[in-house]
Amino acid sequence: MHYHVEGDLVPESDATVSVLDRGFAYGDGVFETLRVYGGDPFAWDAHRARLQRSAETLGFGEAIPDDLRERVDETLDANDLTEAYCKVSVTRGVQPGKLTPGAEVDPTVVVVVKELPRGGRDGERVWDGPADVQTVRTRRIPSEAVPADAKTHNYLNGILGRLELRRAAVDGDAADECLMRDVDGNVVEGATSNVFFVSDNALRTPSEGLDLLPGITREVVVELAQEEGFPVETGAYSLDAIRDADEAFLTNSTWEIRPIGTVDGIDVGAGPMTKLLQRLYDERIEAEHY
Repeated sequence: MHYHVEGDLVPESDATVSVLDRGFAYGDGVFETLRVYGGDPFAWDAHRARLQRSAETLGFGEAIPDDLRERVDETLDANDLTEAYCKVSVTRGVQPGKLTPGAEVDPTVVVVVKELPRGGRDGERVWDGPADVQTVRTRRIPSEAVPADAKTHNYLNGILGRLELRRAAVDGDAADECLMRDVDGNVVEGATSNVFFVSDNALRTPSEGLDLLPGITREVVVELAQEEGFPVETGAYSLDAIRDADEAFLTNSTWEIRPIGTVDGIDVGAGPMTKLLQRLYDERIEAEHY
């Protein structure tokens, strides 16, 4: 594999950054993960805009390079990939080892890709089956402490949630995703996913006013549902609302739309709205990329 590191394509064995890079030392960096279908990044403009917003939150918005899309394309071409996972990272770069950032920014920009199956109507899922989801004690960090809508290198919150799943595993078989709540007990998201559920014939998802990262796939799913005339509600929901739902699913760029099989051992599963949204999502991918 070849990756794009600091403006150059390099073999995987040479794809390294400095130990003084602030992304390594302090988590002082931002990133986006996205899917590539038919050689084109899906929802590139939305991902690029969120990367910019995250960098602006950290105070180095000017560091996002103008040729970022070209670097992604070069990395895909170098690896002869048209169906891929793609992660774009931008850090504040190498600076002396002190907490306060320097005023001058020389960013480190990294593009990593790996092969995935074809998407769209004739594609295949990257997951084996519906997700088993488990509630964890780790709460989502309040936005007043760390802005939830900034996608930064500091993913400790999600890591702690996933570690809870490992510790709770039965015979080594851990749940696929953790369900995280805010400090008030409202369900907000998974470690790497947004959550949707269906009840009373309406599609529901936690509000952006809560401490969550609104995903790009989440936005697409809401748009698809509204185009179909489905009632879509955002709000604050309890664990029981998810557990008692008629159907539920998770979304992120890699999984796309993944049904939730169980929540804390309680059967939920897919249903007609989940299946229709999956089909509509696949059709959009097919129309835009193949």
